[in-house]
Amino acid sequence: MPLTQPLRHARYRRLWLANMVSNLGTWIQAFASAWLVASLSGSAAITSLVQTATYVPVFLFALLAGVVADGVHRPKFLFYCNLYMALCAATMAVLVGAGWAASGPVLVLTFAIGIGTAFIWPAWQAAMASLVDPSEVEAAATLNNLSYNLSAIVGPALGGMLFGWIGPGALFLANALSFAGLLGVYWAWWREGGPQQPAREGFAERFRCGLRTAFGCARYRRILRNVCWVFFSTIAFASLLPVFVREVLRMQSNTYGTLMGCLGGGAVLAACFLPQVRARVDKTGLLAAALTVYGAMLLTMSFSRSLVLLVPLIVCGGMAWSATVSTLNAAAQLSFPAEVRARTLSIYLFVMSGGYAAGSVVWGQVAERWGVRAALGAAGACVLANAVVLATGSRKNPI
Repeated sequence: MPLTQPLRHARYRRLWLANMVSNLGTWIQAFASAWLVASLSGSAAITSLVQTATYVPVFLFALLAGVVADGVHRPKFLFYCNLYMALCAATMAVLVGAGWAASGPVLVLTFAIGIGTAFIWPAWQAAMASLVDPSEVEAAATLNNLSYNLSAIVGPALGGMLFGWIGPGALFLANALSFAGLLGVYWAWWREGGPQQPAREGFAERFRCGLRTAFGCARYRRILRNVCWVFFSTIAFASLLPVFVREVLRMQSNTYGTLMGCLGGGAVLAACFLPQVRARVDKTGLLAAALTVYGAMLLTMSFSRSLVLLVPLIVCGGMAWSATVSTLNAAAQLSFPAEVRARTLSIYLFVMSGGYAAGSVVWGQVAERWGVRAALGAAGACVLANAVVLATGSRKNPI
């Protein structure tokens, strides 16, 4: 199946394009927040809290968000969630522009935006899966990942170039404006009418049904175990890269933006050949191979200071990351029917964000005590251990 086949659906195509613009703003803000906190604090532990503040709200609210998303009119719900996030980003721009650029306010508003993300993700993933044919879900997951990673190339690069020129406040404002396209698409979808999605059960029953459905499936439990360990280990890269650039490479924001963009560039390259690889390799084998490459990237980073080595290394890591995320995401989306999809996906997001939040704290503390290199090396070893477990049990316990 061609990778672009899901784009034949007009509504999916419009959402995909608008979401890519929004992702660009998200990456610009992610860059600006991390580099600003790293510059203000000079601490690996505090810098890693940017990732913690991003993912703890998802951990706290994902299960609630999944239950809500299966009982509301999704376009209307997604419109208000995106409007809330745009207002949070605009508030951050105003505070920084007013001279209140401190780690505390940045982390608090990052947490507030994370709450919006927590409520958007289950509804958005369930909505996107419903806009394409079941046979196109895996291609749609790869396209969504491609959109995210195209933005991951441009966003950090723009942030690196503009941070010292126009300042972080303007970058936060750019993120606020990037929601305009999504708001327009969701508004039009909402105003078209269509049936409201009635909640046929009470809130508590829908919540229990989601838990029973997800944890009652042995295959889904395996997916969740892998998600927890994978995201716990791999968050070390995003959490520690600002400190790695400042303390190990002794370089500035443009280098940080370049290396972030390299990961996204690798993910974009991966989209060109992943459909062909998936036709020949089972999901579990592909995931094990991708984790091996990503773990090797983290281990090698712990020994290297050369940009000549780091740039192609992180590009390879980005290719592996794209394969990892799209494989796990598609497996989760295809596990259950549409009626319970948002609830079961919310459990996936709950586990993922828990891994992210815990990993960002743990690797930040490891870096604070034993250094950034040691933390990256230990995280790489964890990723490789997960790859070995997957490879040895792939036939008996496929995902």
